[in-house]
Amino acid sequence: MPSVAVKLHSVFFKFLLKQRLQSWIQAPIDDSSNPYGVTARPEESISAPNPCFTNGVATKDIHIDPFTSLSIRIFLPETSLPSPGESRPKSKLRPSQLDSPSSVIRRRTGYAPSDIGTPRSDSRRSTFEGLSSRPDNNVYRGYSPSSRKCRKLPIMLQFHGGGWVSGSNESVANDIFCRRIAKLCDVIVLAVGYRLAPENKYPAAFDDGMKVLHWLRKQANLAECCKSMGSGARGVGAEFTKVEVQRHFVDAFGATMVEPWLAAHGDPSRCVLLGVSCGANIADYVACKAIESGKFIDPVKVVAQVLMYPFFIGSIRTKSETRLANSYFYDMASCLLAWKLFLPEKAFSLDHPAGNPLIPDRSLKCMPPTLTIVAEHDWMRDRAIAYSEALRSVNVDAPVLEYKDAVHEFATLDVLLKTPEAEACAEDIAIWVKKYISFRGHEFSY
Repeated sequence: MPSVAVKLHSVFFKFLLKQRLQSWIQAPIDDSSNPYGVTARPEESISAPNPCFTNGVATKDIHIDPFTSLSIRIFLPETSLPSPGESRPKSKLRPSQLDSPSSVIRRRTGYAPSDIGTPRSDSRRSTFEGLSSRPDNNVYRGYSPSSRKCRKLPIMLQFHGGGWVSGSNESVANDIFCRRIAKLCDVIVLAVGYRLAPENKYPAAFDDGMKVLHWLRKQANLAECCKSMGSGARGVGAEFTKVEVQRHFVDAFGATMVEPWLAAHGDPSRCVLLGVSCGANIADYVACKAIESGKFIDPVKVVAQVLMYPFFIGSIRTKSETRLANSYFYDMASCLLAWKLFLPEKAFSLDHPAGNPLIPDRSLKCMPPTLTIVAEHDWMRDRAIAYSEALRSVNVDAPVLEYKDAVHEFATLDVLLKTPEAEACAEDIAIWVKKYISFRGHEFSY
């Protein structure tokens, strides 16, 4: 069973959540009046971006849509800059540990006291500060003239949780989690700041997920154009000339500038989606649309997705929804209120495609490999397992990891981030993801 500290925190968490949800229900917000939207709440603890490699990861924020508040935070691991002559670091994680796609693996470690670090006090920095490698204060900006070697890393799109109405890609908890994933998986993480309800109801968050995917496609194409335009430079100063071309290159309408970190280190042909709670619903939607889009999103290719305790629901109750309706942190009553705030009133249904992945007529044959994380004390577990079983029935690699004595958001909630389950979960994700992002072709780009 969860510890007494977890139970007490859950009581206060649910009380505050229900109060907030009921206040929005009683004072409805006209979502059409604010299409720009919000991506974080005032009460959220925000972690400032830090373009230095603090604890092995550098971060920065980018606002990618001029018409909405949609933004991303990039997490770049320091392993993208190997020392001259240094070989690629070998992982201590063994992919063979998760070779059984149909098994349900249980973790039985207990909770440890939580010890969440204080947020960093680094000042916020501009997204585009120049393109030199590491000038003063060890700030990394990409396109290093002093080093010709740049490792190309897979890209992971991460969608945070929060029941559609809260959470942020810039929160302290999400920052810690994404740093952990970036280092363990050796990937560039793009944490998506999608628009929240009730200011922006369905399909705003889902549309934002696809916008990021298309933005990534455009970035890949812009970077390729920069590479082609800069390849003509010859002789002394050729590297500098190439940098200058990349610095000023924008798309036809001047709306998008090439993003230096992604252009230097990102490999969009190895793209993984990771969703937390309601973010898992967005990830699953984006994966489905990416498969349908086919070559229209080239060179972006979604090779796998990770669904962490997805926020699935349906009109026919499962055993866990009946037995665990009053479970820890996110009970079923509060979650139903969140769904009412997220879905348009006329379209509200527990079998809405945004909430029920097993609606009739949906084809699952072409879905990417899908790892599902579930918790023992979570009323959403049975539906997530059922979705995984449906994927396996059409020969999709879809293992389930179930964690003993765990609760909803056990690996991502601020008070639980330092527990053994949270750390083990991140390691297990890395083991599985690395099976699908193993490097193809040359180790370095020049």
